[in-house]
Amino acid sequence: MAYHYNSSFFLLLLVTLSLTSSYIIQVEARHLLEVTPPELPKPELPHLPEIPTLPKTEFPEIPKPELPTLPKPELPNIPKPELPTLPKPELPTKPELPKIPKPELPKLPKPELPTLPKLEMPAIPKPELPTLPKSEITQVPKKP
Repeated sequence: MAYHYNSSFFLLLLVTLSLTSSYIIQVEARHLLEVTPPELPKPELPHLPEIPTLPKTEFPEIPKPELPTLPKPELPNIPKPELPTLPKPELPTKPELPKIPKPELPKLPKPELPTLPKLEMPAIPKPELPTLPKSEITQVPKKP
């Protein structure tokens, strides 16, 4: 039978190990700060001889190359074409039309609407309630 490991167990194990290791590092760092190292004598260095300076090399100057100047091209003068002037077109005038009189419509009499009689609502008789006799309240006998 195969064993199935829970992945959350490994995650929990990783977190706990990382927390404990950081705590140990902090404690070790605190111990290092508290301990004072012994003072050691500083060794004296022997006097070194001066190094002679080398002369600086000078590079010969190279003349800058000059670009030859190109002659400017001369464009020939082209004469402008002369366009003939055209007369402005004129619209022909429209001929006047004779006025036509507007036709008159005959007046029609307004039709009269017949009057309708008023509708009367039938009266609904009110229902009569029967009169009931008054009930007499009997007295309750008292306890002896």
